Amino acid sequence: MTRLTKKLSKKAGLPPGALVHIGEKRTEKVKVTVWEYDEKSFQQKEIAGLKECLLPKDPPGITWIQVDGVHEVEVLEKLGVCQELHPLVLEDILNTEQRPKVEDYHEYLFIVAKNIFFEEKKGILTAEQISFVLRPGMVLTFQEGEGDFFSPILKRLQHEKSRVRKMGADYLAYSLLDLIVDQYFSVLEKLGERIEELEEDLLKDPIPRTMQRIQTLKREMILMRRWVWPFREVISGLERGDFPLIRESTAVYLRDLYDHIIQIMDTLEVFRDMLSGMVDIYLSSLSNKMNAVMKVLTIIATIFIPLTFISGIYGMNFKNMPELEWSWGYPGVLILMAAIGGFMTYRFWRKKWL
Repeated sequence: MTRLTKKLSKKAGLPPGALVHIGEKRTEKVKVTVWEYDEKSFQQKEIAGLKECLLPKDPPGITWIQVDGVHEVEVLEKLGVCQELHPLVLEDILNTEQRPKVEDYHEYLFIVAKNIFFEEKKGILTAEQISFVLRPGMVLTFQEGEGDFFSPILKRLQHEKSRVRKMGADYLAYSLLDLIVDQYFSVLEKLGERIEELEEDLLKDPIPRTMQRIQTLKREMILMRRWVWPFREVISGLERGDFPLIRESTAVYLRDLYDHIIQIMDTLEVFRDMLSGMVDIYLSSLSNKMNAVMKVLTIIATIFIPLTFISGIYGMNFKNMPELEWSWGYPGVLILMAAIGGFMTYRFWRKKWL
């Protein structure tokens, strides 16, 4: 089950800007990769030990620095010093429980986003924090672990005629954010499929496990809304032109991205309403099942009331009971009881109570 919050007690009592990693414990080495490109060239290199981190502040083309892993505080601290990042920015990068946001530090923009995906083995919804630093001619991205999530952007960068190669660093940042939003649509598609399957099972035969599945999906919807809702404000701030680093040519694409976020939020609300309706359907189904059982028991009890009355009369131990001396009394009473039971059953069937 996905945790709603991670442990934040490590930072209790520490001053602002204290560098403490909060998140999943990892053992792999932090990997730093640099891509430099312009309209005519594209090259990649890895930085070992951050000895080459002093990149020019005004590169001729665009520089993209990708950091895979934020669990080694020393590495992040060195990178922050050489890139002149504020201690509060490094603190937020290390704290993987940050909500999506955008902050203007004059010389650069700091953006926090959440990449949402399903863990195939566990089958649960989870999120990975991705932090961005956008400055003139440069984008820095920080992921919690190594992965190939940004590989579609890299494939586009390898083509000379791609739009990413011709646009600036702000367009690269937009392309990375757009990839995250596209992932949201993939997650929504899987959630929609699970809701449809659950709805079919609910209508066929609701069982207690069905309610557990509904509660799991509701929890995942709450988590996704918690991650997506503030991201909408991030995109809104970027596309309004509040930041000088975002050019008008890129703001047009950001407006389209904002529309996608609104569509995702609307779909989430629809899914939440559907799940709430499923809870009502489940409770109604249980109530209907209980009513059906009580109906059958009531009919059976009603049929046996006169039969019990007759057997109770002839179960009394009085000597002056003339029927006790009749040779055909026992089978006669059985026939009478069977006739009464059959007649009542027929009447219930005619009234469609059975």
